[in-house]
Amino acid sequence: MKLVYSPKYEVDIGSHVFPTDKYRLVYERLIEEGVFGKDDFLLPVPADDEDVLLVHNITYVDKLKKGTLSLPEIMQLELPYSPELVEVAWLWVGGTVMAARRALEDGICVHLGGGWHHAFPDHGEGFCALNDHAIAVRRLLKDKVVKKVAIVDCDVHQGNGTAAIFAGDSDVFTFSIHQENNYPMIKPPSDIDVGLEDGATDSEYLTKVHEHLPRILKDFKPGLVVYVAGADTYVNDQLGGLSLTVDGHKERDRLVIGEARRAGIPVVIVLAGGYAVRVEDTVTIHANTAKIAKEMI
Repeated sequence: MKLVYSPKYEVDIGSHVFPTDKYRLVYERLIEEGVFGKDDFLLPVPADDEDVLLVHNITYVDKLKKGTLSLPEIMQLELPYSPELVEVAWLWVGGTVMAARRALEDGICVHLGGGWHHAFPDHGEGFCALNDHAIAVRRLLKDKVVKKVAIVDCDVHQGNGTAAIFAGDSDVFTFSIHQENNYPMIKPPSDIDVGLEDGATDSEYLTKVHEHLPRILKDFKPGLVVYVAGADTYVNDQLGGLSLTVDGHKERDRLVIGEARRAGIPVVIVLAGGYAVRVEDTVTIHANTAKIAKEMI
């Protein structure tokens, strides 16, 4: 199994709740534990503007590249603007496109990055400048290498940008399970949204995933599953309010990846959010996702 990662993912955004060093730490953890070797990691290249424009409009793309976002737009993005941030945004998109293509070849691939589901066609929100997995889905559909895609979004926050992008698109099924009383305030409807109460536990969470996912895969019959494997559902996450444990996340990974693999559906995994009080906990959850993916080949 291959993974996609670049050391450039660790971009300097100053003192911020978003730990961009987590990508390097996950990479190092997987190498140190001997689960993967350096040759198992593919180095991404930045996405082509042609791909980015499959989702985002030219006015917004120009603002990002030229550094002309307004102060309100930067505040909505909730990240300090810099050319380095734009560079890594394009690189994350390239990484998810690469991982999605590899998943179709190998059955499964993990991108140690991506999952930026709050980005809309004309603006960024909530740490998300570009919606990498939406771009990857549009690229694969346009190339006709897959006919239908299901996005299974398990980040603690509802995937508002993704839901808006694919609203009314019969080729893409969007499923989001999230904390209801959390960001974003306005939640454009996914095909199925499961909004959990504050403090929902492992058993409550897993019951809801099991209630919906097998039926989605059976009825929709996607040619690819995009698994947005957020770690911010963790009980000690700074931006979440659910109560999932480390073991609960492992069971979630086994459930989502396992259901897809048993149905013969390739899976591309993007890591999305994770803001635990101890970054080591976020790293453990993300690293476990990669390990479980390897078990499911």
